[in-house]
Amino acid sequence: MKTLSISYPDSLLGSLHVSEAEFEREARMAMAVKLFDTGRLSSGQAAEIAGMPRIHFLYELGRWGVSALQVREDELENDLAVAQNLHDRHQH
Repeated sequence: MKTLSISYPDSLLGSLHVSEAEFEREARMAMAVKLFDTGRLSSGQAAEIAGMPRIHFLYELGRWGVSALQVREDELENDLAVAQNLHDRHQH
């Protein structure tokens, strides 16, 4: 596994009122959430970056305002068309 190193000023921890470990954990989660939310990573891949089990990552997404269900617009449109077709068939 590769390691990413990010420089930040010492004063940042004090201004955020967090420990170094808390800041690093939060930074990993923020990166994982953003990459998952933009569809660049699966939930399993994002959970690995965040350093937690997938189910825990999915649960934590709500705290970040991100849905665990990532559905593309074309998938929603297809689902709507299928539902409309089924509805129309049952109306006759």
